[in-house]
Amino acid sequence: MLIANARMYAVTPKVRDAWRALFGWLGHHADIPLNYIDHAAPAPLEALWARDDLAATFMCGYPFAMAAPKPRIVAAPIPSPPRCRGAAVYCTDFVVRADSPYQTLGDTFGDRIGWTVSHSQSGFNAVRRHLLDYRSEGAKRLYTQSIGPLVTPRKVIQSVLDRMIDVGPLDSFVHDLLIRHEPDTAAQLRTVESTAMAPIPPLIASPSTPLETVERLRRSLLAASTDPDAAPILEDLLLAGFAAIDPADYDRLVTQAHEAEVTGYSLPA
Repeated sequence: MLIANARMYAVTPKVRDAWRALFGWLGHHADIPLNYIDHAAPAPLEALWARDDLAATFMCGYPFAMAAPKPRIVAAPIPSPPRCRGAAVYCTDFVVRADSPYQTLGDTFGDRIGWTVSHSQSGFNAVRRHLLDYRSEGAKRLYTQSIGPLVTPRKVIQSVLDRMIDVGPLDSFVHDLLIRHEPDTAAQLRTVESTAMAPIPPLIASPSTPLETVERLRRSLLAASTDPDAAPILEDLLLAGFAAIDPADYDRLVTQAHEAEVTGYSLPA
């Protein structure tokens, strides 16, 4: 049986259950049985992405662009919050404690920044590329400490709240789901700046998953926004629907990494 997984966006137990329900709907609609697995942290995502039985699993766009052989893209989610403007995009929010004195990202310079893992787009690559524009010719560091790998967005959140770091990167879709489903925690955070929008992590299948299977799953996901059974699940997940996406759209994430690396900017710092 092929598997599905939404660990990247299983922000709370309720959200995880909503993803499980969505994949149950998908398997029924596409007539392809799917086995939902959690693969919870600290299990490495790289081990999940390397499996040969994936049918619908979120994969970060940066490692997707670097992967060989390339996984098959099924579809990409379209977040419903207005800032995504009906597109399959997301960004990184730089978050601080709500009660902190920081008003702008520049106010955090000279203090401590956190990051997730070096293969993450939202938690590392986008952060590094965004900060690159703030570095002057003589300034090699913007922060006194660069703390990582924190691995997960949840650890970034907790590190900000526990004052282990002063500012941290948060995937905007994770952030929006947190605001919706865990508002008390979200209220303790404040965004001081966000990166430019980028292609959101897609749902992928293993390279060996039959193309006909992938196409059936894709057709079902593209139809989800008009299916009355899927509607309440999509609403819980802050999804307007799903989009077909060109794998080449993620190539620019590799370009962003290269732009930082050629300047010697190896870490968000």
